[in-house]
Amino acid sequence: MKAEFINPFLQATKNVLETMCQTQVQPKKPMLKENRNTYGDVSGIIGMASDSISGCMILSFSDNCIINVVANMLMEDPKTAIDNEIVDAVGELTNMICGGAKASLAKLDHKFDLATPTMITGKGVEIATLSDSPTIVIPFETKYGGFVIEANLQDK
Repeated sequence: MKAEFINPFLQATKNVLETMCQTQVQPKKPMLKENRNTYGDVSGIIGMASDSISGCMILSFSDNCIINVVANMLMEDPKTAIDNEIVDAVGELTNMICGGAKASLAKLDHKFDLATPTMITGKGVEIATLSDSPTIVIPFETKYGGFVIEANLQDK
């Protein structure tokens, strides 16, 4: 995956979590993904395609992190466990982050169509990507725990 694709995902993630969820995030050093398993307890996956590039973005949260992020987003007390409302919120966050990255990538002359996000619950679920290129993982830390953005884009 091209290095120019990393910053749009990093900036969109920081913007969405800090403005929509009132949650400060600290990005960590990006790395290559070593397996196909989900990082967290709830993950949102969204396909991205253009005339020349295809792939996906995955947003994956630890349980404590997403429970508190959603509580901040909805201005409610944190729930005691992941439920359908939290899973739906992960889909919305996946859409917002990928949409923000899409807007930034369009400025670099990469225009994408986005699929509807799919949500997965469970840690360590194996996901096959459409792209054979390496997946870049951008870890983030919050006061509630960690989450990651994974981006996997390749030339067609």
